[in-house]
Amino acid sequence: MSSGGGGTETSGSGDIARTLDLLWGTGQRPSRGPKPGLTLDRIVETAVEVADRDGIGALSMRRIAAELGTGAMSLYRYVPGKAELLDLMLDRVQRVSADAAELGDGGWRSALEALGRATLALYRRHPWLLEVNQSRPILGPSALDGMEKVLSRIKPMGLTDPELLSVIIMIDGYVVGAARTQLYQEQAESSSGLTDAQFWEAQRPALEKAMSSGRYPVLAGLSEDTFGPDFDHFEFGLQRILDGLEVFVARRTAGDEDRAGTGRTAGDED
Repeated sequence: MSSGGGGTETSGSGDIARTLDLLWGTGQRPSRGPKPGLTLDRIVETAVEVADRDGIGALSMRRIAAELGTGAMSLYRYVPGKAELLDLMLDRVQRVSADAAELGDGGWRSALEALGRATLALYRRHPWLLEVNQSRPILGPSALDGMEKVLSRIKPMGLTDPELLSVIIMIDGYVVGAARTQLYQEQAESSSGLTDAQFWEAQRPALEKAMSSGRYPVLAGLSEDTFGPDFDHFEFGLQRILDGLEVFVARRTAGDEDRAGTGRTAGDED
């Protein structure tokens, strides 16, 4: 379900037919591997572990083979190459839990609320996803399972099918932006050697001088906790998106009821 970022890698850039065969288990697989215990599942799991630990830039068939203690050529008996392996990894990390409570215990709003939080957690577990362009994803079982689960929960919104899809895209786009901001903050701290507090403390004298100049009266009048760490910007934004959707759904429902009362249909409108 996740669209990912602009990225250094692109989904769907390999042999599409072969990737689909591997995702759906419709293609031939080696009946016996050159190394005991070597399977496609183990290859994909190892690739995910490498990407989680060292980033997507560290991913290569040679690196995965070394992690598995085998030769790179052995891997090609299971997967054609890195591009196809990436698509298998994307489907693997998006596996949906069978627990219905995962998407909340209420209506469509609680489902979207849970979806937003779960998607943020997904990017936190696998930050390399933000470096993959998923604008044209290969749809495997995990992706379709996820879509089916979410759509079944938000169908009662009463929107058109394109609008329901747009709701999912809206939530995912918001989460991607928030997740990327968090990741960039962590990377900046790691690369600079300065904590967030140290970074802003270094700017304090210049900022205090600027605020006392009278040039920025609104900024100077902000409360002391405005830029503090206690405010949950992600949760605030998510709730306002859901508030807006509630207004839209209520308006759509009222419009449908008005049309039903007058005997008109959506197709009768100008």
